[in-house]
Amino acid sequence: MTETIVKEDQHIGKIAAEQGISPKQVKSVISLTNEGNTVPFIARYRKEMTGALDEVQIRNILERWQYLQNLDQRKEEVLRIIAEQGKLTEELQRTIVKAEKLQEVEDLYRPYKQKRRTKATVAKEKGLEPLAEWLLTFSTESVEEKAKEFLSDEKEVLTVDDAIAGARDIIAEMVSDDADGRKWIRRETFKSGSVVSAVKDAEKDEKNVYEMYYEYEEPVSKIVPHRILALNRGEKEDILRVSIKMNVDFILSYLTRKWVKKENTPATAIVQEAIEDGYKRLIQPSIEREIRNELTEKAEEQAIHIFSENLRNLLLQPPLKGKMVLGVDPAYRTGCKLAVVDETGKVLKIDVIYPHPPVSKTKEAREKLIKILRDYKVEMCAIGNGTASRETEQFVADILKEMDEEIFYIIVNEAGASVYSASDLAREEFPDLHVEERSAVSIARRLQDPLAELVKIDPKSVGVGQYQHDVSQKRLSESLHFVVETAVNQVGVNVNTASASLLQYVSGLTKTAANNVVKLREEEGKFTSRAQLKKVPRLGAKTYEQAIGFLRVLDGQEPLDRTAIHPENYDEVKKLLTNLGFTTADLGTEELKNALNGLDLKAVSVELAIGELTLKDIVDALMRPERDPRDDLPRPLLKKDVLKLEDLKPGMELQGTVRNVVDFGAFIDIGVKQDGLVHISKLSKRFVKHPMDIVSVGDVVTVWVDSVDMKKGRVALTMLQPS
Repeated sequence: MTETIVKEDQHIGKIAAEQGISPKQVKSVISLTNEGNTVPFIARYRKEMTGALDEVQIRNILERWQYLQNLDQRKEEVLRIIAEQGKLTEELQRTIVKAEKLQEVEDLYRPYKQKRRTKATVAKEKGLEPLAEWLLTFSTESVEEKAKEFLSDEKEVLTVDDAIAGARDIIAEMVSDDADGRKWIRRETFKSGSVVSAVKDAEKDEKNVYEMYYEYEEPVSKIVPHRILALNRGEKEDILRVSIKMNVDFILSYLTRKWVKKENTPATAIVQEAIEDGYKRLIQPSIEREIRNELTEKAEEQAIHIFSENLRNLLLQPPLKGKMVLGVDPAYRTGCKLAVVDETGKVLKIDVIYPHPPVSKTKEAREKLIKILRDYKVEMCAIGNGTASRETEQFVADILKEMDEEIFYIIVNEAGASVYSASDLAREEFPDLHVEERSAVSIARRLQDPLAELVKIDPKSVGVGQYQHDVSQKRLSESLHFVVETAVNQVGVNVNTASASLLQYVSGLTKTAANNVVKLREEEGKFTSRAQLKKVPRLGAKTYEQAIGFLRVLDGQEPLDRTAIHPENYDEVKKLLTNLGFTTADLGTEELKNALNGLDLKAVSVELAIGELTLKDIVDALMRPERDPRDDLPRPLLKKDVLKLEDLKPGMELQGTVRNVVDFGAFIDIGVKQDGLVHISKLSKRFVKHPMDIVSVGDVVTVWVDSVDMKKGRVALTMLQPS
């Protein structure tokens, strides 16, 4: 067995232990990925091989595998460089090979790293290294006498003090380069250090955003992620000065015990000075940087995780299918843009009304809106939550109350709608519409199918994050792309109605392939079978295999094409149906459901040579052929009347929609201008580690008004029922 295979097996065992799964599952994920399979495909169609791991587990395995591969690469590089210097001992090699983190490898490599010219390298060039080594023997001889041996006009060591100072610089760097010492100091600083901030320039903090941090201290081990990102931002804006405070005497006494082998020798005081210099000048700033980087990294991971979860819940909000919707993009001066879209999202009517100042054509606006609602048999009004939203809501609610037809309205979060409306994509989709008119269409469609509409927008613009501009943009984009991809593939895509924006998130499809699908559909008409997609340019056999299970043909020649069943299993599925006395035409019927309910999965799985997990998915798809996982979620909160901030009283019970979840609580849309905040302490009677354990974006929740600050326009809410 080669060294590489042994190493890979060790890594597989390590990942399995960390994730609490079997090495076989890890191995399967890695080999399936190496064969060119995508995460959604592996999660959905290779359950037997992975033991039904989900997308997140698969991604975690792959990220950890990549880290360990990078670690191995770095170890090899470091070992090679040290060996080339002729300084690689067996013990050092063993220690580097055993290191489990990149940071440990870097610490061990530090003494051998090509440094820019430091005080110590200058001193070494002057031939003072032997004097430094002699000082560390703690000889009882006179230091001054020994130092005289190193005086040299040529090397510019002119006095005894020059020689001692140079030797001290060399010892300071030796102390700083000691890997064990750094590891201990880093651990202790994490354990008992504090993050400290002070005001640097209060004038730059016009809104007093950072006031609580003007004089602030918190243990490194306890500081929460959102505070780290706030401090980082305050420092970046030049308002705060942030540092890590540590008990210096405690660290110096540890270093003294480690380096000073004899007390009361002529060399002792000089070595102690070198230790103090090594810590204060070299170790401490470097450890502070490392710790702050690590804190920032963890804080960023948390912020990205929150953003990702919020985005996932936003994308998976239930669609309001089969409704005629009027989208309203509110505004004052330029008027409220209206867009009527039919059940399929097709635009039927574009108009504008001016119910608000400065134009105030209220009567005309009322007549026009009533006519549109009646002419197009509108069932739902979707009102954007931007400028003039509440005034528009009041205007629409008053009209709906007067109408005989039952029409509801809903406030739609329009974050990112303007980004989409001004994009090339929107121009391509609606070349004849103005930007605001496109926004009205987007708002209406967001209600009909949030996923299909939101994929057209950069995920960073959908307004459900915290500190998203302060984190690694590359990492954030990767994470959000993964969330969108997972959501799209969980839901599945109607290949005859999907936009190229939606199709490009389908497992295996590139942007080019997605555009080619749309192009072929436009040229040759609707697809009538999945098999026709093999004709799409740039969609080869492997891509077809990866994508086809997630693409649906709803009214085609092959009924199985409208399910999540992969064509690779069609023969077995038809055999199963024949055995039960049915055909594919019976999909979703009560008779077939009853027959499938009594199925012995274990026996049938052996008979058809299909894995039991795959068979279970097939049976589910046969029972509910067009099942949309979003249909199982609570419906959006529909409204008929409007509420003002002035109407709110402490103790009032309300229904609201969760708009955003952050570390310290959740923002709830209760129908007034400002979203109310439920602080983490008011989410539940039990201890809440994170608000996400209790609520998700899109949830409809019951809340009670805690307090109202009219001046700041703030509403504090609670989910704890008042006694």
